[in-house]
Amino acid sequence: MFAILAGLALSLMGGVKAQEKPTPAVNTLTQKQVEAGWMQLFDGTTTFGWKARGGAEWKLVDDAVQGTCLGTSMGMLSTTSLFADYELHVESWIEEDANSGIMLRAPLEGEITGDNSYEVNIYDKHKSYQTGGIVNIQRPKRKVHSVGRWTAFDITAEGDHIVVLVDGKKTADVHDNKHVSGVIALQSWGKGSVRFRNVRIRPLSLKSIFNGKDLSGWKPLPGKSVFSVTSEGYLNIKNGGGDIQTEGQWGDFILQLDIYSNGDHLNSGVFFRSLPGVFWGGYESQVRNQWEGDDRNKPVDYGTGGLYNRFPARKVVSSDREWFYMTVLANGAHVAIWVNGYQTCDYVDTRPEARSGSARDGVRTKPGVFSLQGHDPTTDLSFRNIRAVELPKP
Repeated sequence: MFAILAGLALSLMGGVKAQEKPTPAVNTLTQKQVEAGWMQLFDGTTTFGWKARGGAEWKLVDDAVQGTCLGTSMGMLSTTSLFADYELHVESWIEEDANSGIMLRAPLEGEITGDNSYEVNIYDKHKSYQTGGIVNIQRPKRKVHSVGRWTAFDITAEGDHIVVLVDGKKTADVHDNKHVSGVIALQSWGKGSVRFRNVRIRPLSLKSIFNGKDLSGWKPLPGKSVFSVTSEGYLNIKNGGGDIQTEGQWGDFILQLDIYSNGDHLNSGVFFRSLPGVFWGGYESQVRNQWEGDDRNKPVDYGTGGLYNRFPARKVVSSDREWFYMTVLANGAHVAIWVNGYQTCDYVDTRPEARSGSARDGVRTKPGVFSLQGHDPTTDLSFRNIRAVELPKP
C-alpha cells in the first residue's frame, strides 16, 4: 500500500512539473535573445519584410507561413533585406510530396537557384543531397526524417564557413566562398505544401564603434547638447539641439545599439549616411516612445523604429525608462529597422538622387557618418553597445 501511495505521489509530482514547464512561444523572442541581437524575420501574423517570387501561393496558416506550388514552377518567399554573416533559425513542416529548401545569400532580384545561392535542402527523398545537406556542395552527414513533423534548422554563415544543424545535430560543415551576401529565401516546390515558423536571425561580425570609456571616434557638432560618458559606460545626451557623429563612414551596413529614454516621450534619432559636419543631415531612425491612446499601432511623430519623414513605425514596441534594442539595416535604397527584434520599417527610397548629397533632400546610397541626436531641452537619453558592420556587395 505504501509503495502504491508513494508511486501515486511521484506521479502527481511529475504531473505538476509537466504542467509547470512552460511551452515555448511561437514566433517570439526571449529577452535574452533580444539582448543578444536576434531579430524576427517572420512575425507569425503577416509577411512584412518578405516578397513572393516565382510560382507558389503563400498564405498564413496556424502561426506559420505556408507555401504551395502552382503547377510545376518553383516558388520562393524571400526577405527584402540582404544579409552576409549570421546565425539563422528556421522551423519547417513538409508534406510527403513537397520539395523545399532554405536559400542563403541569394540574389535580390530574378530567379533564385542552387547555383546563385546556397540551398540547405528540405527533401528527404533527394538522390544525393537529402534534408540537411547543401545542394551541389555537401551531402548530409546523417539521415533526417522531416516529413509530417516540425524540424528545426540552425545555420551559421560566417565568411566562407557554413554550418548546418538539424534538430541540434550537425548535418553539414563546409568552406565555400562563391556567395558572400544576399537575401534569405524559403522554397516551395513539388505537389505538396511546406510551412515555416520561428524564422529568426542574429547578424554576426559586427564591431564596436563606442568604447564605453570616452568619445574617441566620435565628434560633437557645435550646439546645445551635452555629450558625456557615464560611470556605467553609456553615451549620454542631455539638452539640445545637438548632434554627435562618428568619424568613420558606412554605406551598406547593419547597425545595432541599445537605447534608454530617461523621460516621457523623449525625442531623439539615430542618423545614418549623414554628411560629415552637417547638422541632422541624413536618414533618421526615429526615437520616440509615444502612440495614440492605448494603440501602439498608431505611432506619434513616426514612433521609435520609424524612418522619419518617410515611413512610420508599424508598431511602437519599446517603452520609456527601460532599455530597448534597435537594428538598422541599409542596402542600396532599401532600409529596414527592428526594435526589440520586431521589424518596424521596410522601405525603399524611390526619390531622385539628392543634389545636395543629403538624404533629407533625396535618395542617398553613398557612405556617410552615423550620428545621435539631441533634440530639445528635455533630451536625456543613453546609448550603449553601439556596433556595426559593412555589408559586402552580393
